Amino acid sequence: MIQTFSSTIRRKEMDAVLTCMVDEKIGPGELNARLIQTAKEFFSCAGAVALRTPAAALKYALKALSLEAGSGVMLSALAPLWQLSVVEELGYKPVILDVQSENALVTAEIVSQGIQNGGRALVLRESLGILPDFEGILALGIPVIEDISQSAGGIVPETAQGEEAAKPAPSSEGQEDGDAPKAEVKGKKAGSFGVYSICSLEEKDVITAGGGALLMAAGRRDWPVLKSLAESILDIEMLPDINAALATVQIKEFARNEAKRKEIYALYNRSVMSGKNKGFVRDVELNSTIWSFPLALNSGFKDVKAYAQKKDIEVRLAFEDSIIAAKAEELGAACKNAKALALRTASFPLYPRLGRSQIEKISKVLVTLP
Repeated sequence: MIQTFSSTIRRKEMDAVLTCMVDEKIGPGELNARLIQTAKEFFSCAGAVALRTPAAALKYALKALSLEAGSGVMLSALAPLWQLSVVEELGYKPVILDVQSENALVTAEIVSQGIQNGGRALVLRESLGILPDFEGILALGIPVIEDISQSAGGIVPETAQGEEAAKPAPSSEGQEDGDAPKAEVKGKKAGSFGVYSICSLEEKDVITAGGGALLMAAGRRDWPVLKSLAESILDIEMLPDINAALATVQIKEFARNEAKRKEIYALYNRSVMSGKNKGFVRDVELNSTIWSFPLALNSGFKDVKAYAQKKDIEVRLAFEDSIIAAKAEELGAACKNAKALALRTASFPLYPRLGRSQIEKISKVLVTLP
Protein backbone atom coordinates (compact mmCIF):
# COMPACT_ATOMS: atom_id res chain seq x y z
CA MET A 1 0.00 0.00 0.00
CA ILE A 2 1.35 3.42 -0.98
CA GLN A 3 0.74 5.62 2.06
CA THR A 4 -0.72 9.12 1.63
CA PHE A 5 1.98 10.69 3.78
CA SER A 6 5.55 9.61 4.37
CA SER A 7 8.44 11.60 5.80
CA THR A 8 11.50 11.81 3.56
CA ILE A 9 14.26 10.50 5.81
CA ARG A 10 17.56 9.96 4.02
CA ARG A 11 21.01 9.06 5.32
CA LYS A 12 21.78 12.67 6.26
CA GLU A 13 18.78 12.82 8.58
CA MET A 14 19.54 9.40 10.05
CA ASP A 15 23.19 10.28 10.64
CA ALA A 16 22.22 13.52 12.42
CA VAL A 17 19.81 11.73 14.75
CA LEU A 18 22.21 8.83 15.36
CA THR A 19 25.03 11.23 16.25
CA CYS A 20 22.74 12.91 18.75
CA MET A 21 21.93 9.55 20.32
CA VAL A 22 25.58 8.48 20.46
CA ASP A 23 26.46 11.73 22.23
CA GLU A 24 23.65 10.95 24.72
CA LYS A 25 22.42 14.55 24.54
CA ILE A 26 18.85 14.23 23.40
CA GLY A 27 17.15 16.91 25.52
CA PRO A 28 16.95 20.62 24.61
CA GLY A 29 20.46 21.99 24.16
CA GLU A 30 23.08 22.72 21.53
CA LEU A 31 21.15 21.26 18.59
CA ASN A 32 18.04 23.20 19.54
CA ALA A 33 20.16 26.36 19.27
CA ARG A 34 21.61 25.17 15.95
CA LEU A 35 18.11 24.59 14.58
CA ILE A 36 17.12 28.12 15.55
CA GLN A 37 20.11 29.56 13.69
CA THR A 38 19.30 27.44 10.62
CA ALA A 39 15.67 28.59 10.76
CA LYS A 40 16.69 32.25 11.01
CA GLU A 41 18.78 31.91 7.87
CA PHE A 42 16.20 29.91 5.92
CA PHE A 43 13.12 31.98 6.85
CA SER A 44 14.95 35.33 7.06
CA CYS A 45 13.45 36.03 10.49
CA ALA A 46 14.82 38.15 13.33
CA GLY A 47 14.52 35.44 15.96
CA ALA A 48 12.98 32.05 16.67
CA VAL A 49 12.13 29.54 19.39
CA ALA A 50 11.92 25.76 18.87
CA LEU A 51 9.13 24.17 20.92
CA ARG A 52 7.77 20.67 21.53
CA THR A 53 4.32 21.28 20.03
CA PRO A 54 2.64 23.64 17.55
CA ALA A 55 0.02 24.31 20.25
CA ALA A 56 2.74 25.72 22.50
CA ALA A 57 4.01 27.87 19.61
CA LEU A 58 0.56 29.37 19.03
CA LYS A 59 0.08 29.90 22.77
CA TYR A 60 3.25 31.98 23.07
CA ALA A 61 2.55 33.84 19.83
CA LEU A 62 -0.84 34.94 21.15
CA LYS A 63 0.66 35.89 24.50
CA ALA A 64 3.25 38.01 22.71
CA LEU A 65 0.46 39.99 21.04
CA SER A 66 -0.85 41.03 24.49
CA LEU A 67 -4.48 40.96 23.43
CA GLU A 68 -7.13 41.98 25.94
CA ALA A 69 -8.92 39.15 27.72
CA GLY A 70 -11.88 37.89 25.70
CA SER A 71 -10.60 39.38 22.42
CA GLY A 72 -11.74 37.75 19.21
CA VAL A 73 -9.12 35.64 17.44
CA MET A 74 -9.95 34.73 13.85
CA LEU A 75 -9.24 31.21 12.61
CA SER A 76 -9.83 29.55 9.26
CA ALA A 77 -12.50 26.86 9.43
CA LEU A 78 -9.96 24.63 7.68
CA ALA A 79 -7.28 25.24 10.32
CA PRO A 80 -6.37 22.26 12.51
CA LEU A 81 -8.60 21.72 15.52
CA TRP A 82 -5.77 22.27 18.01
CA GLN A 83 -5.74 25.96 17.07
CA LEU A 84 -9.30 26.32 18.33
CA SER A 85 -8.36 24.54 21.56
CA VAL A 86 -5.46 26.94 22.20
CA VAL A 87 -7.58 30.04 21.59
CA GLU A 88 -10.28 28.83 23.94
CA GLU A 89 -7.76 27.72 26.58
CA LEU A 90 -6.27 31.24 26.67
CA GLY A 91 -9.70 32.77 27.20
CA TYR A 92 -10.07 34.40 23.79
CA LYS A 93 -13.19 34.30 21.64
CA PRO A 94 -12.71 32.20 18.48
CA VAL A 95 -14.11 33.81 15.32
CA ILE A 96 -14.27 31.11 12.67
CA LEU A 97 -13.93 32.21 9.05
CA ASP A 98 -15.06 30.57 5.83
CA VAL A 99 -12.67 30.23 2.88
CA GLN A 100 -12.54 30.65 -0.88
CA SER A 101 -13.38 27.39 -2.60
CA GLU A 102 -10.74 27.96 -5.31
CA ASN A 103 -7.75 27.91 -2.96
CA ALA A 104 -9.01 26.98 0.53
CA LEU A 105 -7.79 30.33 1.93
CA VAL A 106 -9.38 33.26 3.72
CA THR A 107 -9.48 36.53 1.78
CA ALA A 108 -9.28 40.18 2.83
CA GLU A 109 -13.05 40.44 2.38
CA ILE A 110 -13.67 37.40 4.60
CA VAL A 111 -11.27 38.72 7.26
CA SER A 112 -12.93 42.15 7.10
CA GLN A 113 -16.25 40.49 7.89
CA GLY A 114 -14.55 38.67 10.75
CA ILE A 115 -13.35 41.99 12.16
CA GLN A 116 -16.93 43.25 12.10
CA ASN A 117 -17.85 40.14 14.11
CA GLY A 118 -15.31 40.96 16.80
CA GLY A 119 -12.02 39.65 15.43
CA ARG A 120 -8.98 41.51 16.74
CA ALA A 121 -6.20 39.21 15.51
CA LEU A 122 -5.84 36.61 12.76
CA VAL A 123 -4.12 33.24 12.70
CA LEU A 124 -3.54 32.95 8.96
CA ARG A 125 -3.52 29.29 7.92
CA GLU A 126 -1.80 28.93 4.53
CA SER A 127 -3.57 25.72 3.59
CA LEU A 128 -2.22 23.25 1.03
CA GLY A 129 0.98 25.27 0.59
CA ILE A 130 -0.84 28.12 -1.19
CA LEU A 131 -0.01 31.72 -0.24
CA PRO A 132 -2.89 34.17 0.33
CA ASP A 133 -3.37 37.82 -0.63
CA PHE A 134 -1.01 39.22 2.00
CA GLU A 135 -1.29 42.79 0.79
CA GLY A 136 -5.07 42.89 1.12
CA ILE A 137 -5.14 41.17 4.50
CA LEU A 138 -2.34 43.24 6.05
CA ALA A 139 -4.01 46.44 4.83
CA LEU A 140 -6.81 45.74 7.35
CA GLY A 141 -4.42 46.73 10.13
CA ILE A 142 -4.81 43.79 12.52
CA PRO A 143 -1.99 41.65 13.96
CA VAL A 144 -1.42 38.46 11.96
CA ILE A 145 0.16 35.19 13.07
CA GLU A 146 1.09 33.13 10.01
CA ASP A 147 0.75 29.36 10.09
CA ILE A 148 3.29 28.21 7.50
CA SER A 149 3.23 24.52 8.37
CA GLN A 150 2.23 23.65 4.80
CA SER A 151 3.60 26.72 3.00
CA ALA A 152 7.16 26.87 4.41
CA GLY A 153 9.55 27.78 1.63
CA GLY A 154 6.93 29.65 -0.39
CA ILE A 155 7.98 33.03 -1.78
CA VAL A 156 6.13 36.10 -3.00
CA PRO A 157 8.61 37.13 -5.71
CA GLU A 158 9.94 40.60 -6.23
CA THR A 159 8.94 42.12 -9.54
CA ALA A 160 10.32 45.18 -11.23
CA GLN A 161 7.66 47.47 -12.65
CA GLY A 162 6.59 46.17 -16.04
CA GLU A 163 8.68 43.01 -15.74
CA GLU A 164 7.82 39.43 -14.94
CA ALA A 165 9.25 37.77 -11.86
CA ALA A 166 12.36 35.74 -12.50
CA LYS A 167 11.59 32.05 -12.84
CA PRO A 168 13.59 29.50 -10.89
CA ALA A 169 15.96 27.28 -12.81
CA PRO A 170 14.24 24.03 -13.81
CA SER A 171 15.24 21.01 -11.75
CA SER A 172 16.80 17.97 -13.36
CA GLU A 173 15.68 14.40 -12.77
CA GLY A 174 19.29 13.31 -13.29
CA GLN A 175 20.61 15.49 -10.50
CA GLU A 176 23.25 13.95 -8.30
CA ASP A 177 21.96 12.68 -4.94
CA GLY A 178 24.06 15.10 -2.90
CA ASP A 179 23.35 18.22 -4.95
CA ALA A 180 20.68 20.66 -3.88
CA PRO A 181 18.97 22.81 -6.52
CA LYS A 182 19.89 26.48 -6.28
CA ALA A 183 16.99 28.82 -5.56
CA GLU A 184 17.12 31.87 -7.82
CA VAL A 185 13.81 33.48 -6.96
CA LYS A 186 14.14 36.62 -4.85
CA GLY A 187 11.25 37.84 -2.78
CA LYS A 188 9.55 37.81 0.59
CA LYS A 189 9.22 34.39 2.18
CA ALA A 190 6.21 32.80 3.83
CA GLY A 191 6.52 33.61 7.52
CA SER A 192 7.79 37.14 6.83
CA PHE A 193 4.40 38.82 6.56
CA GLY A 194 2.87 38.28 9.99
CA VAL A 195 4.04 39.72 13.28
CA TYR A 196 4.84 36.13 14.27
CA SER A 197 4.74 32.83 12.42
CA ILE A 198 4.46 29.22 13.47
CA CYS A 199 5.83 26.30 11.48
CA SER A 200 4.63 22.95 12.77
CA LEU A 201 7.20 20.16 12.47
CA GLU A 202 4.80 17.24 12.83
CA GLU A 203 4.94 14.11 10.69
CA LYS A 204 2.57 15.34 7.95
CA ASP A 205 4.02 18.84 7.67
CA VAL A 206 6.23 19.94 4.82
CA ILE A 207 9.24 20.13 7.18
CA THR A 208 9.26 17.52 9.92
CA ALA A 209 11.13 16.82 13.12
CA GLY A 210 8.78 14.00 14.02
CA GLY A 211 7.05 16.57 16.23
CA GLY A 212 7.40 20.13 17.48
CA ALA A 213 7.23 23.59 15.99
CA LEU A 214 9.17 26.75 15.27
CA LEU A 215 7.85 30.07 16.53
CA MET A 216 9.41 33.00 14.69
CA ALA A 217 9.38 36.79 14.78
CA ALA A 218 9.83 38.31 11.35
CA GLY A 219 10.87 41.82 12.41
CA ARG A 220 13.53 43.12 14.77
CA ARG A 221 10.97 45.24 16.62
CA ASP A 222 8.79 42.22 17.40
CA TRP A 223 11.54 39.80 18.43
CA PRO A 224 12.34 41.40 21.84
CA VAL A 225 8.78 40.73 23.05
CA LEU A 226 8.96 37.10 22.03
CA LYS A 227 12.51 36.77 23.35
CA SER A 228 11.38 38.02 26.74
CA LEU A 229 8.61 35.40 26.82
CA ALA A 230 11.03 32.70 25.65
CA GLU A 231 13.27 33.27 28.66
CA SER A 232 10.49 31.97 30.91
CA ILE A 233 9.76 28.84 28.85
CA LEU A 234 10.51 25.64 30.75
CA ASP A 235 12.72 22.93 29.25
CA ILE A 236 9.69 20.63 29.13
CA GLU A 237 8.25 22.88 26.37
CA MET A 238 11.47 23.22 24.36
CA LEU A 239 12.17 20.98 21.37
CA PRO A 240 14.57 18.15 22.31
CA ASP A 241 17.88 17.94 20.45
CA ILE A 242 16.99 14.57 18.93
CA ASN A 243 14.08 16.23 17.10
CA ALA A 244 16.06 19.37 16.38
CA ALA A 245 18.77 17.29 14.67
CA LEU A 246 16.20 15.93 12.23
CA ALA A 247 14.56 19.32 11.61
CA THR A 248 17.89 21.03 10.91
CA VAL A 249 18.73 18.60 8.12
CA GLN A 250 15.17 18.80 6.77
CA ILE A 251 15.48 22.57 6.41
CA LYS A 252 18.87 22.29 4.73
CA GLU A 253 17.48 19.67 2.33
CA PHE A 254 14.26 21.60 1.66
CA ALA A 255 15.20 22.93 -1.80
CA ARG A 256 16.18 19.48 -3.00
CA ASN A 257 13.01 17.86 -1.66
CA GLU A 258 10.80 20.63 -3.02
CA ALA A 259 12.29 20.31 -6.49
CA LYS A 260 11.38 16.62 -6.51
CA ARG A 261 7.88 17.34 -5.20
CA LYS A 262 7.32 19.86 -7.99
CA GLU A 263 8.41 17.33 -10.62
CA ILE A 264 5.88 14.82 -9.29
CA TYR A 265 3.18 17.50 -9.01
CA ALA A 266 3.64 18.41 -12.67
CA LEU A 267 3.13 14.76 -13.69
CA TYR A 268 0.03 14.38 -11.54
CA ASN A 269 -1.38 17.68 -12.74
CA ARG A 270 -1.18 16.59 -16.37
CA SER A 271 -3.08 13.44 -15.41
CA VAL A 272 -6.05 15.31 -13.97
CA MET A 273 -6.29 18.14 -16.52
CA SER A 274 -8.78 16.27 -18.67
CA GLY A 275 -10.68 14.77 -15.74
CA LYS A 276 -13.70 15.98 -13.80
CA ASN A 277 -11.87 16.46 -10.50
CA LYS A 278 -10.24 19.83 -9.92
CA GLY A 279 -7.00 20.95 -8.35
CA PHE A 280 -6.56 24.25 -6.51
CA VAL A 281 -5.48 27.59 -7.93
CA ARG A 282 -1.77 28.04 -7.23
CA ASP A 283 1.43 29.33 -8.81
CA VAL A 284 3.55 26.18 -8.75
CA GLU A 285 6.70 27.67 -10.28
CA LEU A 286 7.06 30.67 -8.03
CA ASN A 287 5.30 30.98 -4.70
CA SER A 288 3.48 27.76 -3.91
CA THR A 289 4.87 24.97 -1.74
CA ILE A 290 3.91 21.43 -2.70
CA TRP A 291 2.23 19.72 0.23
CA SER A 292 0.60 16.46 -0.89
CA PHE A 293 -1.59 16.44 -4.02
CA PRO A 294 -5.07 17.72 -3.09
CA LEU A 295 -8.04 17.34 -5.39
CA ALA A 296 -11.54 18.75 -4.99
CA LEU A 297 -13.54 15.68 -5.94
CA ASN A 298 -16.56 15.71 -8.18
CA SER A 299 -17.79 12.39 -6.78
CA GLY A 300 -18.01 11.12 -3.21
CA PHE A 301 -14.82 10.63 -1.22
CA LYS A 302 -15.76 7.08 -0.20
CA ASP A 303 -15.96 5.99 -3.84
CA VAL A 304 -12.60 7.53 -4.68
CA LYS A 305 -10.99 6.07 -1.57
CA ALA A 306 -12.31 2.59 -2.37
CA TYR A 307 -11.20 2.84 -6.00
CA ALA A 308 -7.67 3.92 -5.05
CA GLN A 309 -7.45 1.27 -2.35
CA LYS A 310 -8.06 -1.44 -4.95
CA LYS A 311 -4.89 -0.16 -6.62
CA ASP A 312 -2.99 -0.25 -3.29
CA ILE A 313 -3.00 3.53 -2.92
CA GLU A 314 -4.11 5.19 0.31
CA VAL A 315 -6.15 8.39 -0.08
CA ARG A 316 -7.14 10.59 2.86
CA LEU A 317 -9.25 13.68 3.40
CA ALA A 318 -7.00 16.72 3.28
CA PHE A 319 -8.87 18.48 6.09
CA GLU A 320 -9.76 15.51 8.28
CA ASP A 321 -8.26 17.18 11.39
CA SER A 322 -9.77 20.61 10.76
CA ILE A 323 -12.08 22.75 12.87
CA ILE A 324 -14.93 22.37 10.40
CA ALA A 325 -14.54 18.58 10.33
CA ALA A 326 -15.11 18.49 14.08
CA LYS A 327 -17.74 21.26 14.20
CA ALA A 328 -19.64 20.71 10.95
CA GLU A 329 -23.12 20.93 12.48
CA GLU A 330 -22.28 24.03 14.48
CA LEU A 331 -20.38 25.95 11.78
CA GLY A 332 -21.66 24.47 8.52
CA ALA A 333 -24.22 27.17 7.75
CA ALA A 334 -21.70 30.01 8.16
CA CYS A 335 -18.77 28.17 6.55
CA LYS A 336 -20.32 26.48 3.53
CA ASN A 337 -17.22 26.53 1.35
CA ALA A 338 -15.03 25.12 4.10
CA LYS A 339 -17.57 22.40 4.89
CA ALA A 340 -17.77 21.36 1.23
CA LEU A 341 -13.97 21.26 0.90
CA ALA A 342 -13.60 19.26 4.12
CA LEU A 343 -15.98 16.63 2.76
CA ARG A 344 -14.54 16.29 -0.74
CA THR A 345 -10.89 17.33 -0.79
CA ALA A 346 -8.73 14.24 -1.10
CA SER A 347 -4.96 14.06 -0.62
CA PHE A 348 -3.01 11.69 -2.86
CA PRO A 349 0.54 10.50 -2.10
CA LEU A 350 3.21 12.99 -3.14
CA TYR A 351 6.61 12.93 -1.50
CA PRO A 352 10.23 12.63 -2.69
CA ARG A 353 10.64 8.99 -1.63
CA LEU A 354 8.13 7.77 -4.23
CA GLY A 355 9.72 5.65 -6.93
CA ARG A 356 9.08 6.02 -10.65
CA SER A 357 6.76 3.00 -10.81
CA GLN A 358 4.74 4.30 -7.85
CA ILE A 359 4.42 7.74 -9.44
CA GLU A 360 3.23 6.20 -12.70
CA LYS A 361 0.73 4.04 -10.83
CA ILE A 362 -0.73 7.03 -8.98
CA SER A 363 -0.85 9.06 -12.21
CA LYS A 364 -2.89 6.33 -13.92
CA VAL A 365 -5.34 6.24 -11.02
CA LEU A 366 -5.72 10.04 -11.17
CA VAL A 367 -6.67 9.78 -14.85
CA THR A 368 -9.37 7.16 -14.20
CA LEU A 369 -10.88 8.39 -10.93
CA PRO A 370 -14.66 7.93 -10.66
